[in-house]
Amino acid sequence: MADFATARRNMVDSQIRTNDVTDRRLIAALSSVRRELFVPPDKRPIAYMEEPLEVIAGRHLLGPRTFAKLVQALDVRETDVVLDVGCATGYSTAVLARLGSTVVAVEEDTDLVKEASDTLSELGVDTAATVQGKLSAGCAAQGPYDVILVNGGVEGGLEKLIDQLREGGRLGVVVMEGALGRAFLIRKAGSSISQRPLFDAVAPILPGFTKKPAFTF
Repeated sequence: MADFATARRNMVDSQIRTNDVTDRRLIAALSSVRRELFVPPDKRPIAYMEEPLEVIAGRHLLGPRTFAKLVQALDVRETDVVLDVGCATGYSTAVLARLGSTVVAVEEDTDLVKEASDTLSELGVDTAATVQGKLSAGCAAQGPYDVILVNGGVEGGLEKLIDQLREGGRLGVVVMEGALGRAFLIRKAGSSISQRPLFDAVAPILPGFTKKPAFTF
């Protein structure tokens, strides 16, 4: 039987701390949330590997390093309302729920919505709600948000999510250009939007965030 507690500790010590993740609250959350419960049983032995992990066809959890560095850059505070876009099985939601006050998790796959809701409920995560809808549309009805995490790669299509940021809000995302990607932190200040590159990263592109092909003659 796999020793998941040791695997989780090794993830934090070898993949998280060594990549300049120093936020104590985040490290505590990553040390506590059982990532193996959010992946299919046959993939639990590799739940803590440093790669995007496919949970159903075409849908993945972000690699631990990418996820941790992105969440740290978002600087989630105890009073923050968080939108978790593309929550998949709910791992990211469980971590974010330990950092912010409320998490709204958006997922468009029916089976994933049910799985995330069931797992979060079984773990006693009572400050998060999973809703079904298009990922690129977010969840304006519950906004605005202090923090938005996009759990995957994008080529474009962030406009509606940025509109749902509160004044001073932050959005974290991995922008892909071909096989290469970079994580960005986007901030909203008044009518202006700023973006800052964070680190190189690779993440599978989420549904609804592919770039529309240019028209050619």
